[in-house]
Amino acid sequence: MKTVERLLAEKLLKIRAIILQPNNPFTWASGWNSPIYTDNRKTLSYPDIRSLIKVELSRVILEKFGRPDAVAGVATGAIAQGALVADILGVPYVYVRSAPKDHGLENLIEGNLTPGMKVVVIEDLISTGKSSLKAVEAVRAAGCEVVGMAAIFTYDFPVAKEAFEKAGVELLTLSNYNAMLEAALDSNYISSTDMETLKQWRHDPAGWIPASASDKE
Repeated sequence: MKTVERLLAEKLLKIRAIILQPNNPFTWASGWNSPIYTDNRKTLSYPDIRSLIKVELSRVILEKFGRPDAVAGVATGAIAQGALVADILGVPYVYVRSAPKDHGLENLIEGNLTPGMKVVVIEDLISTGKSSLKAVEAVRAAGCEVVGMAAIFTYDFPVAKEAFEKAGVELLTLSNYNAMLEAALDSNYISSTDMETLKQWRHDPAGWIPASASDKE
């Protein structure tokens, strides 16, 4: 029987929520070269995958953290999935903007939190962890306790692990980079050579130079 992390990785690859291009890398907003691009918002268009994610996120939250007083989704990728999880758990829901709204009440958090609430933050993707932990800071600034974060997928960057440990935030993810690589190799999406390239990138994403770029030098 397949694990949830492996099953979900297969589904994310199948619907191209995760795209691998080790020989024709993407350029992230940070300027990093990357052989992978992830957009988990695509899962919302597939009812079976959408349901799998909301049910499994709810399950791991209840098993690890217990029922929280509220759920907070991180904008924009986790807004919808966070609402679905809050609905299953039957608790209040808010979402956290990346920056305060530039008009009206200039809210950073949309919805109502009461100081003292125990909150679980929902994220769609963990890369370096910076934007995710900014949402944690916002919830804490509202006087609430962040009991943990649950996410769909993580690249498992060492820098992210260090950031979450430093912030004192326990992170649970449904799937991860290693499970995705195994699924991609088994389905012949990538070759063993591609596998090594993808592993090298994950260990040093900021300094990784594509083979195509090296050939041009």
